[in-house]
Amino acid sequence: MESMGGLKRSHSCNDLGPELVGQEVTLMGWVLRRRDHGGVIFIDLRDRRGITQVVFSPEVNEPVHAKAHRLRSEWVIAVRGRVSRRPATMENPNLATGAIEILADELRLLNASQTPPFPLDEEMEVSENLRLKYRYLDLRRPAMAANLILRHQAVQAIRAYLNSHDFLDIETPVLTKSTPEGARDYLVPSRVNPGKFYALPQSPQLFKQLLMVAGMDRYYQVVRCFRDEDLRADRQPEFTQVDMELSFVEEEEIYALIEGMMATLFRETIGVALAPPFPRMSYAEAMGRYGTDRPDTRFGFELVALTEAVRNCGFQVFRQVVEKGGLVKAINASGCGDFSRKDLDDLTAHVAQFGAKGLAWVKIKENGDWQSPIAKFFTDEERAGMAGILTAAPGDLLFFVADQPAVVHQALSELRLELARRLKLLDSRQYSFVWVTDFPLLEYDQEAKRYAAVHHPFTAPQEEDLELLATEPGRVRSRAYDLVLNGTEIGGGSIRIHRKDIQERVFAALGINADEAAEKFGFLLQALEFGAPPHGGIAFGLDRLLMILAGRDTIRDVIAFPKTQKATCPLTDAPSEVARKQLTELSLRPDWK
Repeated sequence: MESMGGLKRSHSCNDLGPELVGQEVTLMGWVLRRRDHGGVIFIDLRDRRGITQVVFSPEVNEPVHAKAHRLRSEWVIAVRGRVSRRPATMENPNLATGAIEILADELRLLNASQTPPFPLDEEMEVSENLRLKYRYLDLRRPAMAANLILRHQAVQAIRAYLNSHDFLDIETPVLTKSTPEGARDYLVPSRVNPGKFYALPQSPQLFKQLLMVAGMDRYYQVVRCFRDEDLRADRQPEFTQVDMELSFVEEEEIYALIEGMMATLFRETIGVALAPPFPRMSYAEAMGRYGTDRPDTRFGFELVALTEAVRNCGFQVFRQVVEKGGLVKAINASGCGDFSRKDLDDLTAHVAQFGAKGLAWVKIKENGDWQSPIAKFFTDEERAGMAGILTAAPGDLLFFVADQPAVVHQALSELRLELARRLKLLDSRQYSFVWVTDFPLLEYDQEAKRYAAVHHPFTAPQEEDLELLATEPGRVRSRAYDLVLNGTEIGGGSIRIHRKDIQERVFAALGINADEAAEKFGFLLQALEFGAPPHGGIAFGLDRLLMILAGRDTIRDVIAFPKTQKATCPLTDAPSEVARKQLTELSLRPDWK
């Protein structure tokens, strides 16, 4: 192997075009492909910016040509040569440099490479564990490199937008106090304070509120956060938030600010023009129409309430559910009347995963008749009434679920998504935003036998619902809002509580007594007594947002070094055991041998 020896790179592998024909250039990168055509050797040289074809010809330089025979995939090389125009029949319109090639006059072998465990020159299915074990190779693949470049561009666009709107980029602590009111904290033992622990932040929530008390007025941070929770495709134990907080604002100002940020982000990264303002719907409307508070509005198949229509019907299953306080809802899968019995059985099994005890279906025939195992239980008048409510027409397929509200909503919400997948209605190039507002402030936790905060305990209640806190806390609406994109919640926030007396009332409704509140949140309550301004904010999951921008199915594809779904790192073998001496220094006494 050789050294660079003073040789300097003059261009990247994506810079060269016909205007540089005849100019001497120096490129450095990795051998993507090597092809030997009748004595002339062609190399596709790659760096993170692109690919350039290099030609080693015995007519140009025989020693260099002979040396090129040694080259293999992923070797690191430096090449000096002249830019030449490709023959018209050999141009590659799929490459930015496809009109030219480099006639090599010098070659330096900077490093060799073992044969990669998977091909890097083509998009193919590779097990994710193998990709993560060799992540540094996975990131050489153009599609994966493009994801990280897109991430950089997105962060720069967001920073520039917020800077132009008078925000301050302020860092908040990573080692902080554990306040276990949401997901589990990651704990860090303190060596100098034996028996005490820091927590890694689940979000900078309290500190950004304190910054508003401090008069910073507009804060933002692209910040790392940590949650010890079960993982899914759109979750990681460590993730990145675009976090912000503003003083002296109400909801409308925050909506307008964020819509402008999204329009800027999409325009400057993927060239898509958005058209704010975005639609809005209340939490109650989202649950009623879509069965979820993160509705995908790119397609129809909305939920339709039939509870009152079937209250006294002849179908005993529906009638008994209604008598017990349950719901009956349906979806009109318009035009799906040709689904096979296997399709219907598969969909029934699909909703069973979400608690549905059954899935009733009806096919509307050409003459308007019902084809269904349950048709015989309804009178002509009842069938006509339900068909009218569902705007059913010949060729339609109706699905019904009857159960308690939570089961009905989740089952039909998942059913409409599965229908959309089967019918290929989920266009990843369509971007459907919606604000969901007026969430419940609290929800009852059956296991803990007390109320819990739907978002977090610092969310302000709607002023007209304040009096319900002591009597009917489950009916209190919050001043919270989520921004949903294509069925994914990409950001959430709220107007915060800025008065100590209201914060104490919310703590009381949560079953947090004065002593516990003082122990966990005493610093916040004290700060609220020193002229805290009205304030609100929002935080965006950068990884989720990038996943959608890049058209990927998992956030792991837009994070440089992600963890697996079991929160492990195959590359570094983390988490791993540590020496007993380290545990002793931290005053930890493990139980295991």
